[in-house]
Parts: sequence; C-alpha cells; structure tokens
Amino acid sequence: MSQGYAIELYFDPALENQVLKAWNVLARRQISTQLIEIESRPHLTLFSSPFVDVSKLENVLRNFASKQESLSLTFSSIGSLPSDNNVLFLGPTPSLSLLQFHSQLSDAMKKEGIEIGEEYRPDKWIPYCPVAEEVPKTRMAEAFTVLRDLKLPVNGYAMEISLVEYPPVRELFSFVLGAHHISEV
Repeated sequence: MSQGYAIELYFDPALENQVLKAWNVLARRQISTQLIEIESRPHLTLFSSPFVDVSKLENVLRNFASKQESLSLTFSSIGSLPSDNNVLFLGPTPSLSLLQFHSQLSDAMKKEGIEIGEEYRPDKWIPYCPVAEEVPKTRMAEAFTVLRDLKLPVNGYAMEISLVEYPPVRELFSFVLGAHHISEV
C-alpha cells in the first residue's frame, strides 16, 4: 500500500460496530486482518491522493462539515473491486443525499483549487466501506460466504468527516457533521 491521504466519512457507534463485526469475523478465520493491522476505522472514502495541502483541506472540511447534517446510510450489498489488492466491501445504497454530499464536497474542494483524481469525481465515485483487503484469491469465495451471513441491510448514520494519512492510518483532524468545532488528534 502506498503512502497517501484520504478524506473519510465515519459512522455512528452502532453502525461502526456492525462493520467491526465483519472485520473481526474475517480476522478470526484468518482471511484478512489488513484493516486492523493498519489501524483503520470503518469508513467511506470520499477522496484520496498521494499529496495534499493539509491546511487548505482543513479549512475546506471545517466549513463543509459545519453546513452538513448527519447523513443516513444503509449498507445493503457486499462486493469486490476489480483490483490487485482484493478488497471486499459493504456497499451503501446510493441515495440521493449521499451522492449530493460527495458532489458538494468535490465542488468545495475544486473551488479551493484541490485536484480530484478520476476515481473520486462525482460521476465516477463508487461509495464503499471496506471490510477486507488483500484477501487471498483462494479464499475470496469463503470471505463472501462469511459476509453473506451478515444481517443486511444495516442502517445508521455518517456523523464525522476526517483527513487521515496512511499507512498506518493516522487521523490528522476530524469534524462532526453539523458542528462548529474541531477535533484534532
């Protein structure tokens, strides 16, 4: 995994715990422990880049978060990305509010001259919550079977937006949606 930065959307404690259950089941079966090892937290990635202007992004995220409210989410599917690192994920129902949230963030970033890579542009973005990375190809079917045992759909809220540096994942700052204060780590 290469070094970089990501804007992540974090969940309410109940939804976060549902995702952590999936991580832990996959870890206990020794299918994947990657997300635990890099000290990640259950999330949706809204943007990622190898380089960012941290102070510029801090201002963008602070202003953006203060104008938002918590966002209703429903994880209704499981899936995999066609990439070499064999990611399995929970897919949120692509609600209009989620897609508008991402589009508005992209617009706010563009206004500040922050370049958005192809895969995070609003017309290309695939929202997903990773539950396993680097799953051995020979264990993908087993991992899907484990995830199918989850009681989907799972509902909750996105409550917080954060800038992280990775790997390992280190939160640089975080803002509660709808709040007017900062939480720095």
